Amino acid sequence: MSIFKNFFRSKSNNKKEEISTDNRGKYMPQVKLPIDESFTINFKANGGKFLYCENLNEVFENTNLIFQENNWVDKSGYFYDKNLKERFESLNLKIDSLKDATYFFTTCENLIADDGSILISSHQIAESKLIEFPNNFIVFATTSQIVTNIGEGLRQIKNKNAQKIPTNITTIKHFKDLDEKDFLTYGSASKNLYLLLLEDL
Repeated sequence: MSIFKNFFRSKSNNKKEEISTDNRGKYMPQVKLPIDESFTINFKANGGKFLYCENLNEVFENTNLIFQENNWVDKSGYFYDKNLKERFESLNLKIDSLKDATYFFTTCENLIADDGSILISSHQIAESKLIEFPNNFIVFATTSQIVTNIGEGLRQIKNKNAQKIPTNITTIKHFKDLDEKDFLTYGSASKNLYLLLLEDL
């Protein structure tokens, strides 16, 4: 399942699709998007920044580009996941405490297609609240972690951790400044979030 196959199709293919969609009657059920496309569209609509990577070299290259774009080259970050820290040690990143970090580098449990959110747990953030973390998040995930909805994500967490289910399960959904007048987002922590998505299917 390649996320970008559908985004990089030729214009003629896109036109054909538009025509076939227009020919559908208004009472016909809507065409359901594949979950990878659905996640990408909803994630971007939430304000997330998305970087698709075909291999680990591209992941490292894009990480460096993120640091250059934001002037974080001399800034320090925070890693809770020791395995993730080891995986990125070749980049010689500056590591600091949570309190003093400019960005938080993490993995996630799942990527939720229905609303473009990121499902995390105590495996990523221990028992801390999202508001305690830096405003800048870099999330490393793989295409196999994309699921249709939060229920499917919770089932996967339960199946993978049958002995001890993680606590502090939550989603990050808002990746831009929230409108204070919107009561539906009251109490949500908005994060400047980059997603490094590695193709593994």
